[in-house]
Amino acid sequence: MNTTIENGKSAAIVAYLTIIGTIIAYFMNNDTKNSFASFHIRQALGIHITYFVLGAFVSIFDSWMVSYSFWIFIIILWGYGLVTAIQGEQKEVPILGAQFQKWFSTVN
Repeated sequence: MNTTIENGKSAAIVAYLTIIGTIIAYFMNNDTKNSFASFHIRQALGIHITYFVLGAFVSIFDSWMVSYSFWIFIIILWGYGLVTAIQGEQKEVPILGAQFQKWFSTVN
Protein backbone atom coordinates (compact mmCIF):
# COMPACT_ATOMS: atom_id res chain seq x y z
CA MET A 1 0.00 0.00 0.00
CA ASN A 2 2.84 2.39 0.84
CA THR A 3 4.38 2.02 -2.61
CA THR A 4 0.98 2.63 -4.18
CA ILE A 5 0.69 5.92 -2.29
CA GLU A 6 4.27 7.00 -3.05
CA ASN A 7 3.92 6.14 -6.75
CA GLY A 8 0.62 8.02 -7.09
CA LYS A 9 1.32 10.97 -4.83
CA SER A 10 2.64 13.37 -7.49
CA ALA A 11 -0.35 12.77 -9.79
CA ALA A 12 -2.72 13.15 -6.82
CA ILE A 13 -1.23 16.51 -5.85
CA VAL A 14 -1.11 17.81 -9.44
CA ALA A 15 -4.82 16.95 -9.83
CA TYR A 16 -5.81 19.63 -7.31
CA LEU A 17 -3.84 22.50 -8.86
CA THR A 18 -6.26 23.48 -11.63
CA ILE A 19 -8.64 21.78 -14.05
CA ILE A 20 -5.63 21.55 -16.38
CA GLY A 21 -3.74 19.87 -13.53
CA THR A 22 -6.54 17.33 -13.23
CA ILE A 23 -6.27 16.55 -16.94
CA ILE A 24 -2.48 16.26 -16.69
CA ALA A 25 -2.82 13.98 -13.64
CA TYR A 26 -5.31 11.83 -15.53
CA PHE A 27 -2.80 11.28 -18.33
CA MET A 28 0.04 10.78 -15.82
CA ASN A 29 -2.03 7.99 -14.27
CA ASN A 30 -3.26 6.57 -17.57
CA ASP A 31 -0.49 3.98 -17.95
CA THR A 32 -0.01 2.89 -14.33
CA LYS A 33 -3.63 3.07 -13.09
CA ASN A 34 -2.57 3.88 -9.53
CA SER A 35 -5.58 3.57 -7.21
CA PHE A 36 -4.41 6.37 -4.88
CA ALA A 37 -3.98 8.80 -7.79
CA SER A 38 -7.30 7.73 -9.32
CA PHE A 39 -9.11 8.42 -6.04
CA HIS A 40 -7.71 11.95 -5.83
CA ILE A 41 -8.22 12.63 -9.54
CA ARG A 42 -11.93 11.82 -9.08
CA GLN A 43 -12.10 14.08 -6.00
CA ALA A 44 -10.32 16.95 -7.78
CA LEU A 45 -12.45 16.59 -10.91
CA GLY A 46 -15.58 16.77 -8.76
CA ILE A 47 -14.32 19.89 -6.97
CA HIS A 48 -13.48 21.62 -10.26
CA ILE A 49 -16.83 20.77 -11.83
CA THR A 50 -18.62 21.90 -8.66
CA TYR A 51 -16.68 25.16 -8.86
CA PHE A 52 -17.85 25.85 -12.42
CA VAL A 53 -21.47 24.72 -11.97
CA LEU A 54 -22.00 26.39 -8.59
CA GLY A 55 -20.07 29.46 -9.78
CA ALA A 56 -22.44 29.89 -12.71
CA PHE A 57 -25.41 29.58 -10.36
CA VAL A 58 -23.95 31.94 -7.74
CA SER A 59 -23.19 34.57 -10.39
CA ILE A 60 -26.95 35.05 -10.82
CA PHE A 61 -27.15 36.53 -7.33
CA ASP A 62 -25.80 39.97 -6.57
CA SER A 63 -24.96 39.27 -2.95
CA TRP A 64 -21.59 39.29 -1.25
CA MET A 65 -22.90 36.77 1.32
CA VAL A 66 -23.70 34.23 -1.38
CA SER A 67 -20.37 34.84 -3.11
CA TYR A 68 -18.32 34.55 0.09
CA SER A 69 -20.18 31.40 1.10
CA PHE A 70 -19.42 29.91 -2.31
CA TRP A 71 -15.71 30.76 -2.09
CA ILE A 72 -15.38 29.44 1.46
CA PHE A 73 -17.09 26.19 0.46
CA ILE A 74 -14.83 25.67 -2.58
CA ILE A 75 -11.65 26.60 -0.69
CA ILE A 76 -12.49 24.16 2.11
CA LEU A 77 -13.14 21.31 -0.36
CA TRP A 78 -10.00 22.10 -2.35
CA GLY A 79 -7.79 22.56 0.72
CA TYR A 80 -9.04 19.39 2.38
CA GLY A 81 -8.45 17.35 -0.77
CA LEU A 82 -5.00 18.80 -1.36
CA VAL A 83 -3.88 18.28 2.25
CA THR A 84 -5.07 14.66 2.29
CA ALA A 85 -3.21 14.00 -0.98
CA ILE A 86 -0.02 15.52 0.44
CA GLN A 87 -0.39 13.46 3.62
CA GLY A 88 -0.92 10.27 1.62
CA GLU A 89 -4.46 9.69 2.84
CA GLN A 90 -7.54 8.61 0.90
CA LYS A 91 -10.25 10.65 2.58
CA GLU A 92 -13.28 11.92 0.69
CA VAL A 93 -13.90 15.66 0.73
CA PRO A 94 -16.77 16.74 3.00
CA ILE A 95 -20.38 16.65 1.75
CA LEU A 96 -19.75 15.66 -1.89
CA GLY A 97 -16.76 13.29 -1.79
CA ALA A 98 -18.75 10.05 -1.85
CA GLN A 99 -20.80 11.35 -4.77
CA PHE A 100 -17.65 12.29 -6.70
CA GLN A 101 -16.34 8.73 -6.30
CA LYS A 102 -19.64 7.31 -7.56
CA TRP A 103 -20.20 9.79 -10.41
CA PHE A 104 -16.65 9.57 -11.75
CA SER A 105 -16.11 5.86 -11.13
CA THR A 106 -15.04 5.40 -14.75
CA VAL A 107 -12.05 7.71 -14.22
CA ASN A 108 -9.19 5.33 -13.46
